[in-house]
Amino acid sequence: MNIPMLDLRAQHATIAAEVESAISAVLQSQQLILGPEVRELERELAEYCSSSEAISCASGSDALLLALMAYGIGQGDEVVSTPYTFFATAGAIVRLGARPVFVDIDPVSFNLNADLLEKAITSRTRAIMPIYLYGQCAEMSDINKIAARHNIPVIEDAAQAIGAEHKGTRAGSLGAIGCFSFYPSKNLGGAGDGGLMTTSDPEIADRLRILRAHGAKKKYYHDVVGLNSRLDSLQAAILRVKFRHLDDWMSARRSNAARYRELFGKTGLLSSGRVSVPQECSGQFHVYNQFVLRVTDRDKLRAQMKEKGIGTEVYYPVPMHLQPCFANLGYKQGDFPESERAANESLAIPIYPELGAEAQRYIVDVISSFYER
Repeated sequence: MNIPMLDLRAQHATIAAEVESAISAVLQSQQLILGPEVRELERELAEYCSSSEAISCASGSDALLLALMAYGIGQGDEVVSTPYTFFATAGAIVRLGARPVFVDIDPVSFNLNADLLEKAITSRTRAIMPIYLYGQCAEMSDINKIAARHNIPVIEDAAQAIGAEHKGTRAGSLGAIGCFSFYPSKNLGGAGDGGLMTTSDPEIADRLRILRAHGAKKKYYHDVVGLNSRLDSLQAAILRVKFRHLDDWMSARRSNAARYRELFGKTGLLSSGRVSVPQECSGQFHVYNQFVLRVTDRDKLRAQMKEKGIGTEVYYPVPMHLQPCFANLGYKQGDFPESERAANESLAIPIYPELGAEAQRYIVDVISSFYER
């Protein structure tokens, strides 16, 4: 069988006519930047995320950067996050002259270990930025309690977690600002880059709108130095089409995750310690942007799966504290053992909604056969 890591063509085939109609309508209107489609998308996603405001932007990376800018974070400030993540999180902090202060992850959820958080807070801490890795929220109840004690805003890096919930509350309404990505591989992905910020603070929302448009509330009158980070109307139109299908796709991903657990449970691999599957932690609603195993002999297994026609991905092979560009932060090997272990053991396998049961059985059989040998 030939099973890609993600099959966007299969998804597009089911909505092609809707997408083409939406694109045609935008082109006919010629309202291409921050037009009606953008405003409607923002309204719909604010409601979906249980926030009063949603502000779109050009990418998920820009969403993180703009959120930090909205709080005036800059030179000499510190932002607490984790080292086991995509580059954009730490990159946004460093771009503003601030310092990322890393906290190790919980080995089960891959998210920030709230038990270690308070020790990382100093008089220079200006924000806490937990990451909802792979589609599951961090332990936000504990994180928010600590943040409130120190009067520090929490910025959610929810790039992979639209629709996820913590104790019944949606991602995007669990902190001061929620940041989302519409990169094509996301559960709600566009036909290119795009991002979104959610908040229920009207003052912050107004600031974010100004910052995304060169720092100008009125055209040609600039109150602050901002960015050119606007979502175009074509992307918004495509995202609005896909948004109508998001909950169905999410349900399919969750069904695929349940089937994987059942299939792996029958192999004996889980009890052997060679393979572990993602766990949905207490109080969480996981949306499975990725389905990430922990495995032994990861690189050999991955090579075998490639030979058998199965796409995989490693998220993420080098934690941020060991990246060459962050060497000046002074971290070293061994500082964050759980992040380093996850980087060496994690392997993502296909979980996209159109993945069939037969394909999943084949994937599990290939993995099981590898360890039998």
